[in-house]
Amino acid sequence: MILGFVMRTVAGVALMLLATVLAVLFEGVDRKLNAIMQRRMGPPLLQPVYDILKLLGKENIVPRWANPVFFHGGPVVAMVATMMVFLYIPIGSIPPVLSGRGDLILVLYLLSLSGVAVAIGGFASGSPIANVGAQREMVLMMSYELPLAVVVSTLAWFVYRMGIPGHPFSLETYVATSIWSMAGRAGFLGLICLFIALLTVIPGETGKGLMDIPEAKTEILEGVTVEYSGVNLALLHVAFNLKCAAISALVVSLFFPFSLGGALGLSGGLKALVDFPWFWAKVFMVSVFGVTFLRTAFGRLKIWQASRFYWAQVGALSLAGMILISVDVLLR
Repeated sequence: MILGFVMRTVAGVALMLLATVLAVLFEGVDRKLNAIMQRRMGPPLLQPVYDILKLLGKENIVPRWANPVFFHGGPVVAMVATMMVFLYIPIGSIPPVLSGRGDLILVLYLLSLSGVAVAIGGFASGSPIANVGAQREMVLMMSYELPLAVVVSTLAWFVYRMGIPGHPFSLETYVATSIWSMAGRAGFLGLICLFIALLTVIPGETGKGLMDIPEAKTEILEGVTVEYSGVNLALLHVAFNLKCAAISALVVSLFFPFSLGGALGLSGGLKALVDFPWFWAKVFMVSVFGVTFLRTAFGRLKIWQASRFYWAQVGALSLAGMILISVDVLLR
């Protein structure tokens, strides 16, 4: 039992470190692709690594009117909460380090906790600019949580009603059996609606591109992170990168669990060896479309526009998906 605990701990730490490195590298590729789409040269691929290493050697400056406990705690909680998401996500054919019946709910909780921690850090800084950014962060969270909740609850209900083996809120259930193969025509259209709705949530979760509202560099001077420096700012950058990779990994687990090793007729360790890089490749492709393409193609929205977008357009799309899937299940 002790050996199993030690092995699980080592595997969890190694996975979180690997996810952190890949998330930072994904940002480098994202910035490079964004520059290419805009016909610019762009920064080096390792520029995010250089930035974080430089920040780690800088001093943490605390504003005079800040609450030190929440000001320092916000970046730490944000980064740790997002790192823990990867402990509950199956990596290809490899089962998650931690698993249970409510993995999906816990993943959404950890993602929300990361955003709340960033907002609390902004409020605790005592800066009016950071206060505005933190308010925008909370409004944005309350906006995209509705379609996100509809997508997750609909998928769980679909899995339950179709009798798919496993718990409806366990991510291993979706990886073991593709929901696309269980849907009829109406259900297939419903899954497409839910997928598009979840894809549009990625910019809101990451705060990039058209949803770069809490920071808005040209408007409120980095907003929620304006008072951060040194190690704290480095932790926030890592947390933002991890959040982008985490929400993309969630999309892959729910909608694209297809195994490359299984398609090649492999099994056992060889299958896991092939599916491991294949999983991160799928995460990268989702991240490129959900973040890079959207932030290149569209300008930043105003906070009221973003809120209306998630409550009206995306919310309606997710409800349409729920109705189509319900019709598909009830007519069988």
